[in-house]
Amino acid sequence: MRRALALARDAAEAGEAPIGAVIVGPDGALLAEARNSPIASIDPTAHAEILALRAAALALGNYRLSGATLYVTLEPCVMCAGALVHARLDRLVFAARDLRFGGVRSKFRLADSDILNHRLEIDEGLLAAEATALLEDFFRARR
Repeated sequence: MRRALALARDAAEAGEAPIGAVIVGPDGALLAEARNSPIASIDPTAHAEILALRAAALALGNYRLSGATLYVTLEPCVMCAGALVHARLDRLVFAARDLRFGGVRSKFRLADSDILNHRLEIDEGLLAAEATALLEDFFRARR
């Protein structure tokens, strides 16, 4: 999660929402990392989680990421939560809840829904205070 926070800081410096993501394989080896970049890439889907999923799939040569864990600084949105299910990740660890758009706990519960054919193990709150402060500082400076 510390690496994801460093990526979130990089995103903030670039003027993007400060969100970073890291995917590790079953052996704990780094598969991919990314930061938010929808503004720079002119792509509304360029969330940190989506970019990390794409990079991890390329690294493995497989669109299924079974056994992998995603660490992300903010609760994934509905789009990202759906992508995590489709990618068949085993585990999601997120720092701060997204009370406005959260697709995993705050607004919806997509990643471990009983009605889907795949469910992720979900852990939340790892370095939440640090991630929340980074987000609050970023958006406070823009208001």
